[in-house]
This record gives sequence, C-alpha cells and structure tokens, in this order.
Amino acid sequence: MADKNQAHLLVALQDLEEMIREAEDPAQRAKLESMGFPVTGIEELHSALKVLESEISPAMIGRYRRLRQRTGRAIIPVVNNACTGCFTNIPPSFVSSVHHGKVINCESCGRMLYWP
Repeated sequence: MADKNQAHLLVALQDLEEMIREAEDPAQRAKLESMGFPVTGIEELHSALKVLESEISPAMIGRYRRLRQRTGRAIIPVVNNACTGCFTNIPPSFVSSVHHGKVINCESCGRMLYWP
C-alpha cells in the first residue's frame, strides 16, 4: 500500500467517522430533521467504514486511533508549510516534494500530516 493512498484513505476515514458521529448524535439529528433534512443511511455509512478500514494498513489504523482519541482530529493538512493542528511551521526537510502525498507526523503536536 502506497503512502499516498494511505493519506487519502485516512482523510476519508476521519470524514466518514465524523459523519457517523453527527448522524448518531440525538441533538444533532433532531436539529437536522427539524430543518427538513432526514437522517438516513447510517447502516450504509457503517458498512462503508468497514470497507475503508480494510484498505488501510493495521499499523496506520493503530496510529490513527491513538491520535484520534488524544487530539480529536488525527490527520490534518499542511497549509502554507504549517501544521493546521498546532500552526507550527514544518521543517524545510519535510516540505520537500519527496514528502508530498506521504503521511508524516508533526514534530510539535504529533498529528499525522498530509499535503492536499
């Protein structure tokens, strides 16, 4: 499995988990439904989550889960050569095009980083 694919899969996993969390939150669900947006398809989201998890390496999933539990958002983009989790500048050695598409960790906050 290529690192680039892992980065995109981890971002999709995090987004899907957030969608499920919001859909299963009774207050959020009531708010959406009161605005005319019925919340359906939660089972399909869980199925998609299982498929997505099977495509990510177990080691990467383990790192992701630990960071997600600790920080809330485990994988975040690098924007203007800065971690968008802690806003620390990324060292020039990490900013090189060699790292684009790869998952690396922020030296400051420890979150997984990717270049969008």
